[in-house]
Amino acid sequence: MTTQPSLIKRLTSGSLVLQILIGIIAGVVLASVSPSTAKSIAFLGSLFVSALKAVAPVLVFILVASSIANQKKGEHTHVRPILLLYVIGTLASALVAVSMSFLFPTTLVLTAPEAAMAPPGGIGEVLNTLLFKVVDNPVNALMTGNFIGILAWGVALGLALHKASKSTKQMFHDVSESVTLIVRMVIRFAPIGIFGLVAQTVAETGFVALAGYGKLLAVLLGSMLFIALVVNPLVVFVRTRKNPYPLVLLCLRESGVTAFFTRSSAANVPVNLALCERLKLHEDTYSVSIPLGATINMAGAAITITVLTLAAVHTVGVEVDIATALLLSVVAAVSACGASGVAGGSLLLIPLACSLFGISNDVAMQVVAVGFIIGVVQDSAETALNSSTDVVFSAAACGQTELPKQ
Repeated sequence: MTTQPSLIKRLTSGSLVLQILIGIIAGVVLASVSPSTAKSIAFLGSLFVSALKAVAPVLVFILVASSIANQKKGEHTHVRPILLLYVIGTLASALVAVSMSFLFPTTLVLTAPEAAMAPPGGIGEVLNTLLFKVVDNPVNALMTGNFIGILAWGVALGLALHKASKSTKQMFHDVSESVTLIVRMVIRFAPIGIFGLVAQTVAETGFVALAGYGKLLAVLLGSMLFIALVVNPLVVFVRTRKNPYPLVLLCLRESGVTAFFTRSSAANVPVNLALCERLKLHEDTYSVSIPLGATINMAGAAITITVLTLAAVHTVGVEVDIATALLLSVVAAVSACGASGVAGGSLLLIPLACSLFGISNDVAMQVVAVGFIIGVVQDSAETALNSSTDVVFSAAACGQTELPKQ
């Protein structure tokens, strides 16, 4: 005699994407019907994001150390070609953003108050910050979610343990499996967390405030969609010579959707690692490429910096030649790699790009303030592109475009 599975078992074994979709719809409906109730359950979203951010640094540190310590001699990984794809993708994003900004020039009404946060003083400061992140204290790196520092210490510990005893290596492997299990448990709560995030966002902001910036948003989102649906598939096809769209659409659906609502590449690291595992990628490869991508693969940030900078340029009437536009693309791509991992982090790099055109810091900071106004959509789309691209390029470098069997 067969027995019906319990409700809890059906929920935990059901389609996570379908459950997230239900959570999104429920959040919109609740915020529309009762905004006060929606705001009162905002803690569900914050709790989910906090759980992801808490487990991600520990997962990355243990996973990287374990993978390198247990790596067999002569075993090939694909980290180097993935890094090349990250560079190509970020630079291509900046070039697309320049082209879109010239095809559809936008101007801004710069009456917004200045942002309170201080931007970096120059490209040297951005690179200096990245360098010091590498040598950060390991405890501080884990506490602050500094993935560059976490990767550096994980790699160093893994190399140091490479000649350790088998029992020590096995212990690290077992710890890695245990932390991965905890991550899976956290991810199963994604529908509830996203329900809270959507309800809070719609209740607090709606989309009325965005109407005045419709053209600017259209250029931003159009550039990001072009990268996600044209440039990234082209890169995958050139690398694998296979149809790229099944892989690209899978990553957008299962990584991009979650990243859109968490608005944090760091918080989406556990989601991406789980997806790479489902795709059966090499663990020694994705355990490094995914957390590294969350820090330096910033196609969406490059687009944001470029589009908003050129919007400021068009507003103040500065003439831009081809050479300066190309220089802006390079500066935006390099600066994007140093963007803060928090929501809106790329906006603080706009004054750096504006300085190329002699635009004052006062004007540039007003552009930053405009960025925060449209951030409810811009930053979400930016994070979705950044995070999903991490998996796309990791899979492409491994030559994997086949979808996992359900």
